[in-house]
Amino acid sequence: MMRRTCLGLLLTLLTILVLPVQAHHGWAWAEDESIELTGTITAARLGNPHGQLTLDVDGTAWTVEVGQPWRNRRAGLEDGDLIKGVEIRVLGAPSRDPGEKRLKAVQLWIDGKAYPLYPDRL
Repeated sequence: MMRRTCLGLLLTLLTILVLPVQAHHGWAWAEDESIELTGTITAARLGNPHGQLTLDVDGTAWTVEVGQPWRNRRAGLEDGDLIKGVEIRVLGAPSRDPGEKRLKAVQLWIDGKAYPLYPDRL
């Protein structure tokens, strides 16, 4: 009986710890419908678990999640493509929270060239 109770508590604890990670790194926080934004990169942090850009869109700062390094390379992006001052167009899923200016990028365009990060979501 004691062993079963300990196992139940352990499983509950693991569930509590894992759910926030899944919600952050998955698509659960994002809308099902996509939108497009065009703006200038004002800051970039590339790397794991995913890259993150700050994009100035008509004076409003948006946080844009791009792919993991391997996903960006697979799409044809190089680190120098996503730097401060570059203008990009982004197709992606916005946050379900309308007050949060956050977008999970599905595809990027730089100088008219498309970079599909998640081709299965296009």
